[in-house]
Amino acid sequence: QVQLVESGGGLVQAGGSLRLSCAASGSILSINDMGWYRQAPGKQRELVASITRGGSTNYADSVKGRFTISRDNAKNTVLLQMDTLKPEDTAVYYCNALIQTRSSGGYYSQRNYWGQGTQVTVSS
Repeated sequence: QVQLVESGGGLVQAGGSLRLSCAASGSILSINDMGWYRQAPGKQRELVASITRGGSTNYADSVKGRFTISRDNAKNTVLLQMDTLKPEDTAVYYCNALIQTRSSGGYYSQRNYWGQGTQVTVSS
């Protein structure tokens, strides 16, 4: 059983900072791409930032220069440092990871896992 547990959301004023953390646990063989998505009320879930196992990053245009994604492969964690937050960043943020596992029967599989989501609210 694989779990992604997020932490670090909350309420902050515009211009402030928050750091989100996501830790993966369970019967994990390896983790490939990891990322953060967000979903605001009435909108579709969108990619915020992603990072490969080798450290290559990708950002949504709306957060470039303000958000930084990083990961610790030894600890199976991914972080999202969010600076200069804006009210339009308000959303539920979800951690995502492409994880390879091996069953007790010896079968390998790889699929996307999601965290439960953490609320980020930016007041104006």
